Amino acid sequence: MKDPHILILGVTASGKGRLAFELAKSINAEIISIDSMKVYRRMNIGTAKPPKENRDQIPYHLIDVVEPSESFSVASFLELANAAVDYIKNRNKPIVAVGGTALYIKALLYGLFEGPGADEQIRAQLKSQAQTTGLDKLYEQLQKIDPDAASHISAKDAKRIIRALEVHRLTGKPISSFQSQWNQSPANEWTIIGLRRDKTEENIRMNARVKKMISAGLVDEVKRLLAEPKPLSKQARSAIGYAEIIDHLFGKISLDDAIELIKINTHKFAKAQRTWFKTFKNVHSLDLAPDETPEQTLAHTQRILNDEP
Repeated sequence: MKDPHILILGVTASGKGRLAFELAKSINAEIISIDSMKVYRRMNIGTAKPPKENRDQIPYHLIDVVEPSESFSVASFLELANAAVDYIKNRNKPIVAVGGTALYIKALLYGLFEGPGADEQIRAQLKSQAQTTGLDKLYEQLQKIDPDAASHISAKDAKRIIRALEVHRLTGKPISSFQSQWNQSPANEWTIIGLRRDKTEENIRMNARVKKMISAGLVDEVKRLLAEPKPLSKQARSAIGYAEIIDHLFGKISLDDAIELIKINTHKFAKAQRTWFKTFKNVHSLDLAPDETPEQTLAHTQRILNDEP
């Protein structure tokens, strides 16, 4: 195999976790999780963590590393991920990284975005403007000053629109100029495998996963988390699956409505993932058929890694 650094990416419920496990098992590799929610302890069902029997067979890194009451940033992830890469390399073992958190993947491949720090006064002004004149007006500003960044940011993504405008006001430069490092070669030699499915098939798989999570006890898991002495962090509370069930438990929506919202928000998240993944370079894409078995996907992946037709 030509490269011991392998990255598997795909939208939620695409089958990337199963492929990572089977591939790691076949080449005696260790797995690095690239997921902003699997880092939280006791948030198991809603984050679709790999089952215990898998983790007993293969070492996994960056799962269960912080408490749900704690915040976790891309900088925190990168520090731990780089340490995991060094640890695995020093033991002369291959690395299989897998995930769907695009910003974390970007950081692992290209390094951390080196833009200016936050300015709370400017940020507050922009938030106020968004409330009074509408987010669409801010987005129009962004399109004028930084059309490149605007093309990669949703017109409804208030957080990223405000951050891009904040950076411009602080530096006089578009945020895309700071992000140009992400157009360069990856920081490490990674072979990137991207899993793709027909969107209809993806939606079916996502809905099935939501149903499975509810059956597995997601509501009770959220109840236990809410009963802990320390409150959930803002990041943990906002996780898809958890936010909707929390609203249900506080009497804001019915369980059926919460389940439907989880499906809707999961589909939206997958759409955002697809947009991010289109910006990644040198991805070996695998278009998976609905009836393709994990064994077939593994065989296709191995042919790519071995430079076979």
